[in-house]
Amino acid sequence: MERLQFELECQEGAATPTLPPVVVGVVGSGNLEILVEGGAPAGRCRVAVATSARGFAGTWRAVLEDFAARHGPSGLVLSVNDAGATPAVVSLRLDQAIEEYRGGGR
Repeated sequence: MERLQFELECQEGAATPTLPPVVVGVVGSGNLEILVEGGAPAGRCRVAVATSARGFAGTWRAVLEDFAARHGPSGLVLSVNDAGATPAVVSLRLDQAIEEYRGGGR
């Protein structure tokens, strides 16, 4: 199990309100779960990744930076438990998580 920590820059003006935490996904073969909650400073998004696939920190950073650029998750903390999901699945699950957190799925 590899544990990675990222702190991403987000647009200062794009602060996300603090809402109840949300969990999406299921940890299983080739999948992942994401917990989204408030707690990072404005202009920042903190991400903790626990993954079974070692050596992919650069790929994780690229996927997370793309996510931050598209969604501006300022002020959020994401906890990711990964069982070997592909970058495309990670990206889709991140999109789902932010939509659920912001109320799109409620």
